[in-house]
Amino acid sequence: MLHLAHIINPVKVKDSSDLYHAQAITFESMLLAKGEAITSVKVDLFTTQYEEDREIIPQGFAILPNLKRSVLHVNPNLGNRKLPLIKDILQTVFAHSDAEYFVYTNVDIGLMPSFYDFVVNKINKGHDALVVNRRRLKGDYTKVQELPQIYTDLGHSHPGFDCFVFKRELLEKFVLGDICVGVSFIGVAMAYNIFTWASNPLYVPDKHLTFHIGTDVLVPRNNSFYQHNRMEFNTKVRPALKAHFDLKKFPYAALPFCKRALKWILNPSLSTMDYLSLEGKSFFQKCKTRLDEIRWRILQK
Repeated sequence: MLHLAHIINPVKVKDSSDLYHAQAITFESMLLAKGEAITSVKVDLFTTQYEEDREIIPQGFAILPNLKRSVLHVNPNLGNRKLPLIKDILQTVFAHSDAEYFVYTNVDIGLMPSFYDFVVNKINKGHDALVVNRRRLKGDYTKVQELPQIYTDLGHSHPGFDCFVFKRELLEKFVLGDICVGVSFIGVAMAYNIFTWASNPLYVPDKHLTFHIGTDVLVPRNNSFYQHNRMEFNTKVRPALKAHFDLKKFPYAALPFCKRALKWILNPSLSTMDYLSLEGKSFFQKCKTRLDEIRWRILQK
């Protein structure tokens, strides 16, 4: 039986926060999706959190040990937001679960009832990792009781990355630096690691599988936490992964050249410079392969 471990990082917030309502809906959607999952899969729902967050976690989730540090421990020059490091969250579930596959989603990402069935289907077809983009819904859903309406609301597509499924052993290769959650570049860092290390990753940009209440795409970038994550990605994560990039494993690889270039350049979560580098690498590799074939045919005469 396939075994999935899904980890989230709940946080206690005031009832005036959008996350207050979204988080409750996320909890319930995960429990319902687990209940709807086919019998050939075991789904464990886990949380890891700070001590002050434990009281909001509902039954049905296994509460893992509290996180011991935050981004403020590695960068004391930041403000006073106690944001966890993504590598600490993932290492916690790695240490406390023997699941074959891990799932990580941001805590404001809800699941459709068919989510785990879709994941199992793709794993059984040979994919060792998935990156699933959410659907953006209008921001006036505030109650768990509205889930039936939420499920029927197709919403709009979203270009960013916030839901990740990956084989257990891939985590040991991940390079995540000191990227913190709740800020841009966490999704980019996770996605780049998956596209780099997975043998057969699947990018799912537009299926109705996850949802987020609120239609915003780009978040404010004029803050120190954004700058921290951006620096971590550009100085630690991306340089460590770059030598292993393969265009065939990144989004849009199967599209014709012009459409692939347009989509990559327009996607705010993908680097245009990386695309140009990968496209050039692919072109020269194809040229080398053709020249080598000519050489071998000449030698055979």
